[in-house]
Amino acid sequence: MNEELEMVFDLAKEGMKGAINHLENELLKIRAGKATPSMVDRVFVDYYGSSSPLSQVSNINTPDPRTITIQPWEKSMLEPIEKAIINSNLGLNPQNNGEIILINVPALTEERRRDLLKQAKVEGEHAKVSIRNARKEANDEIKKLQKDGLPEDTAKGSEEEIQTLTNSFSQKVDALIEIKEKDIMTV
Repeated sequence: MNEELEMVFDLAKEGMKGAINHLENELLKIRAGKATPSMVDRVFVDYYGSSSPLSQVSNINTPDPRTITIQPWEKSMLEPIEKAIINSNLGLNPQNNGEIILINVPALTEERRRDLLKQAKVEGEHAKVSIRNARKEANDEIKKLQKDGLPEDTAKGSEEEIQTLTNSFSQKVDALIEIKEKDIMTV
């Protein structure tokens, strides 16, 4: 019976860790005014008939906090990369100088910062919902085990442990959102 409880805890913990990992990845996509190569992660380029991520056809660098440089491995890729960035709806304006593509990242307006903060908080709420779903699934499993003979006090104790786990992961979400909020609101 203890092995089954261990499995329930492991599944709950994995689900909650997954929610945190997903949140961290989503928060990386929310730019906070500084240029990062990850800003163009979602840009795909037509490379000899197949859609390829920009990072697989060029070097992407950030020489300063306001500039992204993209140097294609083949000069013939300059125009397709430029078109792909324009069509990506990222609000970036690429400049092709014949050698590399430069992207000047504009400073964020106060209104845009607030929108990004809302977006980050929505992602945090999604993570909390996932964590609560993992808690619910674990508690349902504990109830099934209780019907199969798990003592009631053991079941109650297990549910309390699951709640403690849930609280700790929810606090991690709050901490991540707080860090992102400082990042976004710092001019």
